[in-house]
This record gives sequence, structure tokens and C-alpha cells, in this order.
Amino acid sequence: MRIGLLGTGPWARAAYAPALAGHPGLEFAGVWGRRPEAAASLAQRYDVTPYADVDALLADVDAVAVALPPSVQAPLAVRAAEAGRHLLLDKPLALSVTDARAVAEAVERAGVASVVFFTTRFQKEPDAWIEEQAAAAGWFTARAQWLGAVFTTDSPFAASPWRREKGALWDVGPHALSVLLPVLGDVTQVVAAAHGPGDTVHLVLDHTTGASSTVTLSQTVPPAAAGTEYELRGDRGVTVMPSPSEDAVTALTRAADTLLTAAATGRPHPCDAVFGLRVTEILAAAETRLAADAE
Repeated sequence: MRIGLLGTGPWARAAYAPALAGHPGLEFAGVWGRRPEAAASLAQRYDVTPYADVDALLADVDAVAVALPPSVQAPLAVRAAEAGRHLLLDKPLALSVTDARAVAEAVERAGVASVVFFTTRFQKEPDAWIEEQAAAAGWFTARAQWLGAVFTTDSPFAASPWRREKGALWDVGPHALSVLLPVLGDVTQVVAAAHGPGDTVHLVLDHTTGASSTVTLSQTVPPAAAGTEYELRGDRGVTVMPSPSEDAVTALTRAADTLLTAAATGRPHPCDAVFGLRVTEILAAAETRLAADAE
């Protein structure tokens, strides 16, 4: 499968480009970016073609991987799907339900494969744990914490305008939901939402299985307090998701594997554009609840 990369920022350079270049089932064919000089530099590093025009890249590939801000990703994903290209997308799928639905509908109309890269879902140990807990019944409640220090360190993502504007809810909220939903079922209601220090948010969610979950998200904690934890409690007792041993490049390589499988079989992956849409809907509902509770 010939695949092109849309995006040249820190995430594209650190994860997407090396994963695409190193994948034995992919031919990394080219790079397009909003800054032509950055596209040329990244393309040169991997000896692929830089494209000044996104439609020219789409004409030359079978699939695209997108490492762009979600507000830019969504319309380009629609464009790529309409061109018949398979999609390896990043989270969140979009920053509005309307834009996310447009992507999911374009994918369905075109009959192309789509995979949204929720990092945890493609790391070996967490993925196996999620599958095991999803097969069990009787979960009563869950606690999810994703506490980062992106805006309190020299992280390359600290300067990201959309992350600054939308905060942890939209940046790492998708990760938390990608773990909770397969185990506890869809969210039926955002029961409560509250702001904490910095961009911290606290959510209480009801799920279709009857379980409830609490979610704490932040990208502004002190570095010494950063960490991620998922805990389930129910009939089987207490279980905590194991830490991953694999980095983002390895996880993204596995996500590319699933895109190849979905394209070959026509069977959608659980983390497809439809799932990305549902995550966007829940985040939008949480955002609405946060605004209402702040009044």
C-alpha cells in the first residue's frame, strides 16, 4: 500500500514518519504540509517526494496518514476519502460533531478503511488488558486519570494552538474514552463536569452497562505529579491497566497493520471513524456541561 503523510509537525516527525518508513507493508510515498519548506525537509530525511499540492499527493497514493490539528484533519480526511484513499487518522477526529460526522459519512460513502490512532488501544499490554476486561461482566465503576505536564514543561506540543485552546478535555480525553467505552459500554450521560486547576477537568459518566466512571484529565500538572492510571472495580475485584512497554512508533506501526487488514477484508476496525465520531460527541457533550456548570 502506497501511503502519504499529511503533516510535518512534532508528532509527524516523532511518530508518523518513522512508523510509515519502517513498516514492511507500506511504501512511504510522500509528504505534504502547510509549510512547503517543512514538507521538503521531512521528505528529504526519508527520501520520499515532497508535495506542494495535497491533491497531487492523493492522486499518487492508496492511503494517507494524517498528523495535523483536528480542525485541519477533518476536511482533508473528507477530501481523501472522496478520492478513494484509506485513512490513518489521529485523535480527536475533529473538534465539532458536525466535522466528525462529515468524516464518518465520507468514509462510509467511499467504502474506504479508516483507523483513528488512539495510542493506548494499539499498545500490547493495555490492549490485551482492555480485551480481557471487556469480555468480563459485572464492572461497577471505573476511575481514569490522564495527568500530563505538556504545558508545564518544554514539551514540543506546548506551543500547539489547538491544544492551548481546547485543553486536556480534547487532547487526552479521547485516550481515556478509548479505554473506558470498550469495557463499560457507550456513555449514556455526562452526569457532571467541573474545572480544576489549569486546564484540568473532572467528569462523571454513566455507561450502557449500568456502570459509572470518573475521569480526571490535565496537561498542566506539575511534572512530578504526571501519570496515567485506569482502575476498574466490580464482581471480579479491582484491576489496574498495566503500563505499556511500547513507544508511540511501535503502536502506530500496529495501527497501520490494522488499516491494512481493514482495507483487505472490508471489516472495520473498532477504532474507525465511526468510533472517532462517537468520542467527539461525548467530548462535545462534556464541553457543553462544563460551560453550563460554570455559569
